[in-house]
Amino acid sequence: MADDSNNQRPSQIIGSSDQAIQLMKMIELCAPSDASILILGESGCGKELVTRELHRRSDRSDAKFIGINCAAIPAQLLESEVFGHKKGAFSGAISDRKGRFQVAHRGTLFLDEIGDMPLELQAKLLRALEERAVIPVGGTESIPIDVRIIAATHQNLEIMIQKGEFREDLYHRLNVIPIKIPPVRERRLDIAELCIHFATLYSKDRKIRFSEDSLALLSKYDWPGNVREIANLVKRLGVLAPPGLIDVYQL
Repeated sequence: MADDSNNQRPSQIIGSSDQAIQLMKMIELCAPSDASILILGESGCGKELVTRELHRRSDRSDAKFIGINCAAIPAQLLESEVFGHKKGAFSGAISDRKGRFQVAHRGTLFLDEIGDMPLELQAKLLRALEERAVIPVGGTESIPIDVRIIAATHQNLEIMIQKGEFREDLYHRLNVIPIKIPPVRERRLDIAELCIHFATLYSKDRKIRFSEDSLALLSKYDWPGNVREIANLVKRLGVLAPPGLIDVYQL
């Protein structure tokens, strides 16, 4: 069972806008469930942070949180990473290796950028979810798994389904509970809070703070890179700007 203190710790989601409050309420409602969750949102909007918050507040929080970015691993290696492999399954497989499903047993498996998973691998993932078991590459025996699946993507999976690029049956298996994270430009009230938060987090040695005018200016910007772009700006200011007040001129 999860440590009750995990649920009592403050949320890692920063913001007081209506959208941020609704997102935190959704996390609180969904976390105790084992239902699969599909997190949708633009790049840099905090999909992994939301996933970790779901795990932290779940009954699986004492077990492992394991993530894999389906877009960052070559297609020929992704199957082995997800499902594991047996010794001799392919050149270089010098020993048995557990996949992410097995490593995440009794915990949470985060499949980031699920829209980039190859079609042939989507079929094997669907089978694993339906049978709650995996077969490593080069293996013949099913290995039972007990994981909570959270997937995320910045792509429109419904359009990908129409184009034949994503399996509709897998989409419905993953999309039991959809969570949409709004981009920063749709929750401008949170921008100042995010800037202040990252200034506290990243400028411990060279303290910086923002003037009211600079925060007002930052709040008007659309932030196409979302929260990640805000964090990067504050990191850059923490290195390049003199310690103290950040005004409009420095921005």
